This record gives sequence, structure tokens and C-alpha cells, in this order.
Amino acid sequence: MADVLLLVGTRKGLFIGRRRGAAPWEFDGPHFNAQAVYAVAVDRRGPAPRLLVGGDSSHWGPSVFSSDDLGATWREPAAAAVRFPQDTGASLERVWQLQPAGPEAPDVVYAGTEPAALFRSADRGESFELVRPLWEHPSRGSWQPGGGGEGLHTVITDPRDRDAVTVAVSTAGVFRTKDGGASWEPSNNGVSAVFLPDPNPEFGQCVHKIAQDAGNTDRLYLQNHWGVYRSDDAGTRWTDIGGGLPSDFGFAVAAHPHQPDTAYVFPLNADSDRVPAEHRCRVFRTRDAGASWEPLTKGLPDGDHYGTVLRDALCTDDADPAGIYFGNRNGELYASHDDGETWQLLAEHLPDVLCVRAATIGQ
Repeated sequence: MADVLLLVGTRKGLFIGRRRGAAPWEFDGPHFNAQAVYAVAVDRRGPAPRLLVGGDSSHWGPSVFSSDDLGATWREPAAAAVRFPQDTGASLERVWQLQPAGPEAPDVVYAGTEPAALFRSADRGESFELVRPLWEHPSRGSWQPGGGGEGLHTVITDPRDRDAVTVAVSTAGVFRTKDGGASWEPSNNGVSAVFLPDPNPEFGQCVHKIAQDAGNTDRLYLQNHWGVYRSDDAGTRWTDIGGGLPSDFGFAVAAHPHQPDTAYVFPLNADSDRVPAEHRCRVFRTRDAGASWEPLTKGLPDGDHYGTVLRDALCTDDADPAGIYFGNRNGELYASHDDGETWQLLAEHLPDVLCVRAATIGQ
């Protein structure tokens, strides 16, 4: 079994789990005690893995921290790494996403924020600059906050083209650039907004999360505020694939790191009843790009359950077989080491789990 690092961001700090081969999991923390951690990332492109954390202190405000020794020590820049230029009239409320680019852009890291904006770093997260063309997009005046705020929460890069980036905003929908951020276009064709007078607008959808298929870079999976969708053309057109699920409302979606056409979701009852669908703790998996879904329950609680999984609290590592992980608002953390076939409880009674990220690491 591979060595795995697991980062768990909660309402009250960051917990770090480590599994060395087949040895039991070990956890430490909380790091950033009493800070809400909405965004974590593992960047393995440099000589040593770099951990990035978006912390949100109720006293000091939001900041981005980094570690090059797997969390033994942390650095915070003297000046805020992510901040809005004065002429925007905006101030940073929260870092929703930290996303290292791929090998096509070795030192680039993206940050998604509230208010909804995209920031780009060219030095692996030491400093960030606002991507102004998206901030100044003509549709921006019509963007509205979702239930959790107006956040840019998903960033997807294209390993074939460093100038192609896809983002998702709640609630504004999907936007894409093909020219390195110089221009952006809405990419929501086929995604329904049942809560709007016009259910098929150009923008305004409440997209909750997007994941990229392992075998086809142009294939994306999208969990919407009502609706699960797939695109086979990098977001130009979306097709509903929610049939076969007990509910197509939810927040999280993750793609298998190696197996094409394989993705995972955690359905919830409804937008007005945000608990597991039918009060059952179940991860659903598709192996045929959404044509069918199967519940994965072995090892999960089999009684009534009310642990909601948020948009960044379901993830995979890149081991083979893959590890699948999720945390919930009950403070429970679950893991599967066999692609989701069986599960085990790693931790319980944690603070409200906001985000989970995992990666294999060297000896």
C-alpha cells in the first residue's frame, strides 16, 4: 500500500492524517486552531511536496499558509498572499479553493475566493494576482451569492494547454478561458437552474462542484443545485446523468484518478432538506460515465444518518487501487482503500468537516 497524506479542513482547524504502507493511520492537529479551513492543496511538482492551506480566523481574517515539510512547520507571508487591489473596492472574505496547475504550468497555483474571483500565483502560492478579466466580466453585476456565499470554488486546468482553465462559481455557473484568462465565456449550456424564472439561462446556475475524468480531459462531471451532469467537450454542452440516483441534489463530485468513466457523488435529500438522501450514508459510483449508478455502503453506517458532505469534502488519492475519502458535518471521516468497495471510519467527533484532500507521498 502506498504512503498517503490526508488533509482535513474543519471549522476549527486542520487535521493531518498519514498512512505509511499498511500501517494504521496516524493523525495530528488541529493546526490553525479555531480557524475555519475551507481550502487545502498538496502540490507535488517541486523538489518537496508543498501543502497550501486557506485559513479563516474570526479575529485576524483570511490568509494562505504553506509548508514544505508535510506540516511540521508553516509559513505565512508578511503581506497577504491573496488580496483585492484597492481599486476594486472589494475585500477578501474567504479562500474557497487552492488548486495547483498541472505539469503544463509548473509553478502556477490558482486561488478561488469570496467574493467570487480567481487569483493566479506564478511562485507556487507565495503571492497571487487577481485575474481581472473574470472579475470585470460583463455578467458579474448579475452574480448572486448562494447559501454559503458568493464563492469561486472549482478550478480545472488542462494538462494539454496551459491557457485553458475552467472555473465554477456559486451562483453564476461555469466559465472558461482559452487564452490564459484574457477573456472568459459562460459554459452552462444544458445545465438547468430550476430556481430561476428562466431555467436555462446563459449564466446564473448554482454549480456546486466539477471533476475531470481520468481518461478524457474533455470529459467533466458536474454536481449542480439539482442535477448531475456530464460534458464530453470541456463544458461546451452538458447532459443530465442524474437518472438512477435517489436524488440529484448534492454538493460533492469526484473522479477516479485512474479509471476512465468513473466518478463518485454523495446525494442529499433536497435543497430544503440537506441531509443524506433517504437518510442513508451512501456514496454512489458510476463506471460508465453516468449511464448507471451503484451505491457503495459496505462499512458505512446502515441506520438513519444525517451527516451532510460538502462540495470539497469528497476526494480521491492517486494510489492504485485508489483511496476514496469523505468527511461530513457530523465530524466523521471515512476512507476506502479499494476504489470505494469497502469503507472504514478513520475519525469521529471532529469539528464540522469543510474540505478533504489526499495524495500519495514518497517514503
